Amino acid sequence: MSTKFDLYRSAAPPLPEQSWAWNMYGAGLENIGRDGQPEPAPIPKPGPDQLLVRVDAVGMCFSDVKLIKQGGQHPKLYNRDLATEPTRLGHEAALTVIEVGEQLRDRFQPGQRLALQPDIYVEGKSTAYGYTVPGGLTQYHLIGPEVLEADGKCYVLPFAGDLGYAETALTEPWACVEAAYTQRRRLTPKAGGLMWLVGRPGDDAPYRFSPELAVAQTIVVTDLPAALLDQIRPAAAQAGATLIERNGLTPADYPALKAELTGGTGFDDIIVLDPRSAGAVGEAAKLIARRGTFNMVGREPLDDQVQVDVGRIHYDYTAYLGNPGPDLTASYGEARNRCDLQPGGVALFIGAGGPMGQMHVQRAIELPEGPRLIIATDVNTERLTAIEARFAGLAEAHQTRLVTFNAADAAESLPAVVLRLTEGRGADDVIVSVPVASIMAEAATLMTPDGMLVLFAGVPNGSYAPLNLSHVYLHNAQFTGTSGSTLEDQATVIDKTLAGKLSPNRSVAAIGGIEAARDGVEAMMEGRYPGKVVIFPQVSGLPLTGVSQLKTTLPEVAARLAPNEVWTPEAEQALIERFWSS
Repeated sequence: MSTKFDLYRSAAPPLPEQSWAWNMYGAGLENIGRDGQPEPAPIPKPGPDQLLVRVDAVGMCFSDVKLIKQGGQHPKLYNRDLATEPTRLGHEAALTVIEVGEQLRDRFQPGQRLALQPDIYVEGKSTAYGYTVPGGLTQYHLIGPEVLEADGKCYVLPFAGDLGYAETALTEPWACVEAAYTQRRRLTPKAGGLMWLVGRPGDDAPYRFSPELAVAQTIVVTDLPAALLDQIRPAAAQAGATLIERNGLTPADYPALKAELTGGTGFDDIIVLDPRSAGAVGEAAKLIARRGTFNMVGREPLDDQVQVDVGRIHYDYTAYLGNPGPDLTASYGEARNRCDLQPGGVALFIGAGGPMGQMHVQRAIELPEGPRLIIATDVNTERLTAIEARFAGLAEAHQTRLVTFNAADAAESLPAVVLRLTEGRGADDVIVSVPVASIMAEAATLMTPDGMLVLFAGVPNGSYAPLNLSHVYLHNAQFTGTSGSTLEDQATVIDKTLAGKLSPNRSVAAIGGIEAARDGVEAMMEGRYPGKVVIFPQVSGLPLTGVSQLKTTLPEVAARLAPNEVWTPEAEQALIERFWSS
């Protein structure tokens, strides 16, 4: 006998008379919906290059807070008048194709399941779903070329196999976590770019300049040893690069050099030889272009820590590379610049209690050849308790030691705890999910000299923190950061989930129906639940409910949860059987 869920999953489910949507008309929660309620609208018919899709699940994301606060002034809305041209939140979406326009019938079919990658760009301009393109807090909507053919790229991911609706939606935030451990930095000199080599007067080390470094269109040299210049001149000439000598510069001259030779955009590659002054290195680093590299080659430590723009590490992917010398090229390449967690190492997660922080902890536990010790810190006792409840058994199954620590309540300091647990060595990897530069600075002091600092949370460009850049060239320390994800990252998460190597449903902490969407947004902003809030737009009459509350409010759904109250596709089936009106 077919069930209501079978009908829901069929290629031709019945459509209601109208769709309900939470449109956003300006800044502030009060401008989401009308009078605190969703609005009805007719279900549209797709044009020849459009799909009508049903929205099955939407995850609430903290990155929406900026949009809620700024409204049409948000950078991705380009001063849009939301009162006349509203948008809609909901960029973490699971979709089902309902109707297919005639031009798309060779690519899509009714009943097909889709994940969506919201980070869409057209001609270098962000047109993100859930921002510029209205998002998933609705029951049905159309998607067309703005998503399916954006600069020739399709931003939906059809998948074979059976994922739950919540875990499909959560492949997007999980893709952001996955992206944090994939190489986003450029690790080779930029072909056709601008390169600046900065020497130190009196340095006579026997540096080697390989011809493959002469790929820049313009090479600027400052105070280089004569023997090194004798290598660079013929290499530049043979490659057709322009060579410019600017000697005797002081850090006070650097801004003028940037303006004159780069038009203010900065150098694509900077190589600093025998660095000694932290202040001079810090000023030179201000000349790095977006996605630029800063290569330090030397054997002596700097005289202090360097004030580094940590916002740019996160948003601009500025790369700090180095080696002791004498080969300038030895700093480049993936062999010297890792981006994933150290196998068998110690990983410290700061801000681990939030939804994204918990994903980082879970990924580390489930990672093949992952860390042997995970230290999860937060200042929220409830969230740390949730980490222990959710992940203690998982960690034990993967033979990983999991330690939680509340830095606000404990008598022992976090540095003392890290040193005690690592026998004075420090953490191999430190992942920061707190958008505060001072916390990032403290986090950097907790890692080993050859460790990796991952700045997952973003602070604005121009936010500086002192970092020990001596460790980069003397010990191979890594400073990385990522913002957003790509189609490839999300495809990786889908593949891992289908293969049973990742379980996004562990992140689900609260659920609600279409009427509960605004309450879900508010709960996300307040941090009311220790995990992700997921809205099921096709469910009507379900208030926002913590997964831990289901055993008393919806026992038939709670009975389908996995151990430790983990959300499952079977629980979704029970939810749809209970609340969906066919």
